[in-house]
Amino acid sequence: MKATQRDFAAAAPRAARSARVFFFCGPDEAGANAAAQRIAAMLDDPGERVDLAGGDLRRDPVLLDDEARSTSLFAGSRHIVVRANGDEAHDAVANLLAAIDNGEGTPCPVLIVATSATDKSRTAKLLEKRDDALVAMFWPPDLNQVRDTVRTMGDEAGLRLSGPMAERIARATGLDVRLAQSEVTKLALYLDASPEAPVTVDAEALDQIGARTEEDGFMPLVNAVLSGRTAELSGELHRMREMNLNPVGLLLAFERRAAQLAQLDSRMGPGQNPRQFVQAETKARRVFFKDAPDLSDQLSVWRGRRLDRLVSRLVELHRALLANSSASETLLTQTLAGIARVGAGARK
Repeated sequence: MKATQRDFAAAAPRAARSARVFFFCGPDEAGANAAAQRIAAMLDDPGERVDLAGGDLRRDPVLLDDEARSTSLFAGSRHIVVRANGDEAHDAVANLLAAIDNGEGTPCPVLIVATSATDKSRTAKLLEKRDDALVAMFWPPDLNQVRDTVRTMGDEAGLRLSGPMAERIARATGLDVRLAQSEVTKLALYLDASPEAPVTVDAEALDQIGARTEEDGFMPLVNAVLSGRTAELSGELHRMREMNLNPVGLLLAFERRAAQLAQLDSRMGPGQNPRQFVQAETKARRVFFKDAPDLSDQLSVWRGRRLDRLVSRLVELHRALLANSSASETLLTQTLAGIARVGAGARK
């Protein structure tokens, strides 16, 4: 089975009942993670969660099959979540599928979130034509998609969200559906809402618990760095420290903007003027008008191979931050300074 964010919601219930292996991929890491969480919540008996790393499966391709056929510590059910990069889990998945096809019993559900992979990757090709597997590809969402998703989240939590209220949550969380779900959950708790006793959300309630908007937090630094405005960098980094902005959260904002640039770059024709292209995207409501000037500047810098290198550098930095949290601020500062210098040089 195959799905995208457009039809995932419709495909998810059937997949949760019939599939054993799930492969979530695409440039929208937040969407892929949220989809994995949604499937896990839909499993009839999810039981214990077991986390595996793609690098471990690459080094030991039989580990996944062994874990998928093991019982939990308390002899109950389990499901496995794999965090992989690209096709790290390919050989492990191939071994698991061979065991299934040889009739060696039914494994527990395996959910793979594969950063930097697509539905054209080798692992996806192993799974896409199988009835007992789901491959779901997630592209960075636009504002309208996230707004509608937030309204659906609200319905499930017992919140009546108007379009403007849902859009406000979508913007405040930077179109990150994981953060949006967190905001909806907090709202439901604050208002004591439930599907049996729904509550209408007003601006006052959102003001009480709402996330700080990206304009107040991450985006000034994101835009200064990616637009190559090196003169602003020192002040923005100082503000980052004063506001105690989370380094990983800040990096996610960079990754979302890079994914948005990649999506725009894929639609922009050869030789097309970035400013004129972004203006057209704004008129088509695919770009928020307040973001248009910064996106125009950044798209003139980050295209093609340079954009690919940027995405790879952000992925490497993400791994480094998770592996060395004590030095996260230093690693982040050094990398952002380097990216800003590249952007400044490309604009000359």
